[in-house]
Amino acid sequence: MLSQETMNVIKSTAPVLEVHGVTITKTFYKNLFAAHPELLNIFNHTNQEKGRQQTALANTVYAAAVHIENLEAILPVVHQIGQKHRSLGILPEHYPIVGQFLLAAIKEVLGDAATEEILSAWGEAYGVIADAFIQTEEVLYKEAESKEGGYRGFKPFKVTKKVVENDMMTSFYLVPADGSTVPSYLPGQYISVQVNIPGHPYTHNRQYSLSQAYNGEAYRITVKAEKDCKPAGIVSNYLHANLNVEDELMVSVPAGDFVYNTASGTPVTFLAAGVGATPLVPMFQTAAKENEAKVKFIHSASHIPLHPFERELLGIAFPSKNATYVPVTTASTGHIDQAFLEKQVDLSGEVYVCGPVAFMESMIKQLTNLGVSRDRIHFEFFGPAMAI
Repeated sequence: MLSQETMNVIKSTAPVLEVHGVTITKTFYKNLFAAHPELLNIFNHTNQEKGRQQTALANTVYAAAVHIENLEAILPVVHQIGQKHRSLGILPEHYPIVGQFLLAAIKEVLGDAATEEILSAWGEAYGVIADAFIQTEEVLYKEAESKEGGYRGFKPFKVTKKVVENDMMTSFYLVPADGSTVPSYLPGQYISVQVNIPGHPYTHNRQYSLSQAYNGEAYRITVKAEKDCKPAGIVSNYLHANLNVEDELMVSVPAGDFVYNTASGTPVTFLAAGVGATPLVPMFQTAAKENEAKVKFIHSASHIPLHPFERELLGIAFPSKNATYVPVTTASTGHIDQAFLEKQVDLSGEVYVCGPVAFMESMIKQLTNLGVSRDRIHFEFFGPAMAI
């Protein structure tokens, strides 16, 4: 428990963190990696280059300051980030290192404004928050180990099949290299993969949604080759060009809080854009079998070839009495609008949304305008947990 005096000091820093938070976290990561380059084997280098990780951490620190008197309010975020940490192999011994460099970055950026009182209060608060993460992640590690075929950390998986879905997306089917059981997962969860690329001194870690419902036989990830963005997708392009049948990848036990969890009898709409369809496909497979109400999968893409799962989704919907698949091509219109959502979405039900941040911001806003309460809108996005 933190004293009221400590909490008051932390709350007083919230306005400063709102303004200078990203500068602090950029300084933190720069100094952290200079002193501990081995941690680059864990962190996503692309997220660092694009500033996503710095922004995500700044948001988390600011949220902690705002909610310091009621940290229970951020426990869902702790659990979500804890899932990512467990998937990446973050360990308790990493937290004191992070705390040391975070406090040093606060002092470096704020200078004399970061008094001993402020640094002491944040040191105490960081200890409490770090303990919450460590405890949460240990529970998640034990859950992963307790599954049939489960384990802690990473183990080698072998590629059994490679399927080119279209010019941009390829699916890889993975099984444990030792022939053991494929650990189960919930529809919507993801795995982390470790990739060692020739010429790169550090391991690259990426998290990919499992793009088919659990079948006990193999994991499937569907990877979009990020060619047009800057920097280009180092890992995605490497996997497309170099990962083939019989090759191995280091893989973690599936993780993630964005899962299908709707009671049968409740209408559901899955609203995807581009590669954001990947976690929603297994949800749709599951809902079409288990939900007695109407379920619909709406997939928005700029051009027809970017609907990589069209045949599969039609195969799910066609024999079902309650499932519908609606592909939408937006090259001419640019986006799905509110009139379309009002016509296509059962507004009395629940909606699962996944895609680029701009797409999700638009969908969530329009669904809310149409009267769908926020607790019935579920969403996930790729990359660090930045605010939507």
